[in-house]
Amino acid sequence: MPASVTRIDAIRYARHDRSAAGNFSAPVDDHDLPMPLDYYIWAIHRDGQPPVIVDTGFGEAAALARGRIITRPVLEGLRDAGIDHLLVQDVILTHLHYDHAGSLGTFPNARFHIQDAELTFATGRQICDHGVRAPFDGEPVAEIVRKLYAGHVVFHDGDEDFAPDIQLRLASGHTAGLQMVCCETARGLVVLASDAAHLYANLTRRLPFPIFVDEGEYRQSQQRALELAGNSLAHLIPGHDPLVLACFPAENDIARVDLPPHTPIPEGS
Repeated sequence: MPASVTRIDAIRYARHDRSAAGNFSAPVDDHDLPMPLDYYIWAIHRDGQPPVIVDTGFGEAAALARGRIITRPVLEGLRDAGIDHLLVQDVILTHLHYDHAGSLGTFPNARFHIQDAELTFATGRQICDHGVRAPFDGEPVAEIVRKLYAGHVVFHDGDEDFAPDIQLRLASGHTAGLQMVCCETARGLVVLASDAAHLYANLTRRLPFPIFVDEGEYRQSQQRALELAGNSLAHLIPGHDPLVLACFPAENDIARVDLPPHTPIPEGS
């Protein structure tokens, strides 16, 4: 039976120029070399249904506050992908960091899917610690609470089936309740890992990104992401790697990750 997922778009909306030193939890030999991050949202297209959006990105205020460069506003990127944001019914939030849940208002008619552990952590006493709360922005967290009281939040507890050919898989460590999104496609399973791995290099070097609530769990989640992808980088899509646009069929900063890469993903990149 054909997969119900017909296309997966990785839509780039922002960029951050930085060196390799900022991307790993331990020193690396190429620490002073450029290793920028790209910022994406993802759209899962299905036969006869509105696309499922994964994450919401951030807007101009967050970009200015954090020194990021918006390459194209999220709303414009959606339009370029042929998506009417008003028709979106479901948004999966992989986690609540500012760059993944910063534009909830873009989808006024959607339900937002989140792990129990993620919202519990983001509204708990741990956030009193400045270092812990730094990757979160208060307003998006407050907005998800408002959406909860309006009946627009759906909670998930660990691994669950989201829809035919779409599964949620818990990958804690970077945050308390990060969830990956696994999609059955014509080429096999594609794992939208989000920040279980910011970059392919986090996986190939076995070094997590240096923002985490539990480094041991983070390392386990990286391993789980690889195993779900059949230990194939071609079937795993990290949260922030420019190689997604470079290696997969892409046009206008939108990569088709349901298709196989046209260029091999460099090992140890």
